[in-house]
Amino acid sequence: MKKWMGLSGLAVILATAAHADTNHDVFGTYLTQAQTSTVTIEDCGDGSPCGRVSWIDPNAMEPGQTPDTALTKAGEPVLGLLMLQGFDKRRNDWRGGTIYDPENDKTYASRLKRLDDGRLQVKGCIGPICQTQVWDPAPEALQASAATD
Repeated sequence: MKKWMGLSGLAVILATAAHADTNHDVFGTYLTQAQTSTVTIEDCGDGSPCGRVSWIDPNAMEPGQTPDTALTKAGEPVLGLLMLQGFDKRRNDWRGGTIYDPENDKTYASRLKRLDDGRLQVKGCIGPICQTQVWDPAPEALQASAATD
């Protein structure tokens, strides 16, 4: 009986560890909550996630603008913009990073976590107050489009 209890305890520990690893696998291309752009999250080179704007819906642009000419308020091109960076791996998520909002030229503290259903939970915070968005994995056609831009 003790051997059985030890094995079941080990199974719970392994399942918990596997779940934590899933939460940290935030890499991929996601359609933002507004569904007007995608962000591709890749390794920054140190194992932490960095996210860049990889596609902008041309139908969401101001008249006369194209995804290639869209600029932040600071004058930087939006396409290719590094908007997620500086994260530290924590027990169940990534924290300590920042998210840049190109629409209002502001940077916020941020947290990232992959949900069990494959979507990405993105939090932008000012002090203890956070706003949460959930980003869906981008459809394959948008991922292919983002890769060729």
